[in-house]
Amino acid sequence: MCHVLTHPIHRSQLSLSLSLSKNIMGRLSAVLLVLLLVMVTEIGPMVGEARTCESQSHKFKGPCVSSTNCGSVCHTEGFSGGHCRGFRRRCFCTKHC
Repeated sequence: MCHVLTHPIHRSQLSLSLSLSKNIMGRLSAVLLVLLLVMVTEIGPMVGEARTCESQSHKFKGPCVSSTNCGSVCHTEGFSGGHCRGFRRRCFCTKHC
């Protein structure tokens, strides 16, 4: 014969247990929300980032195969760099604007 021992739980114990678990869940939710906000602000765009302007090179001749060569020609035009772009492989010079 098997006896099952049951311990009656009083209402006060049950309500205390539920209020503690709600309190813990509330604090955990708040901590997770703060961590999420910190992560999002770190990932998001930086305020004050410089934009990059580009213009097609006037001195580069022929199809653009090497971005290094394109960048060198763009330096002679007063730009900070350059890269090959597009289907027709044109040299575009870049600078911060």
